[in-house]
Amino acid sequence: MLGLKMETDPRWVDIANKNLEEVLIDHAFCEQKAASNAISIIVQYPKYTDLVKDMTAICMEEMEHFDMVHQKLLDRGLKLGFERKDPYVNDLSKFLKKNADGSKENHFVNQMLFAAMIEARSCERFKILSENLTDKDLKEFYYELMESEARHYTTFLKYARKYSTSIDVKKKWKEFLSFEAELMKSYGTNETIHG
Repeated sequence: MLGLKMETDPRWVDIANKNLEEVLIDHAFCEQKAASNAISIIVQYPKYTDLVKDMTAICMEEMEHFDMVHQKLLDRGLKLGFERKDPYVNDLSKFLKKNADGSKENHFVNQMLFAAMIEARSCERFKILSENLTDKDLKEFYYELMESEARHYTTFLKYARKYSTSIDVKKKWKEFLSFEAELMKSYGTNETIHG
């Protein structure tokens, strides 16, 4: 369903199991960034009322998830800590900027595909965590979150297609998936959601 061309290295879950605090801290900030991204889209594209409505819902859901992850940290006697850089997200962004033509439509489509890719990879990682973590509470937690990431992924792809008039979104998405697959060959070694 997600269309990802490279699965996460199976050893990543072992790293995650040994570093749950780091995974949870990173995850919390991923949720906060996703909420911020939805707000940014609202600010940039207020003319698309259906997009504004869906981004509002996504923003609220992402902040709810942030609160839930933060509570998991507190329940374990842990603290949020500081935001980490996300090299995976930066690599995706660089690729899209390199392949931009400067048009507003291209910028919009890139934003939608960027968000869709992050949601797709997060969904895949949450599935892995839900199936393989030794912590039963977190297994159930990540199973529940996996479903919302899949919904967000399809929402962003839907809007890329809906509001593109001159860009072959299907072709662009396939190229982006191929790039992401190559990129994933160098990821899967860190205790982060995308690392």
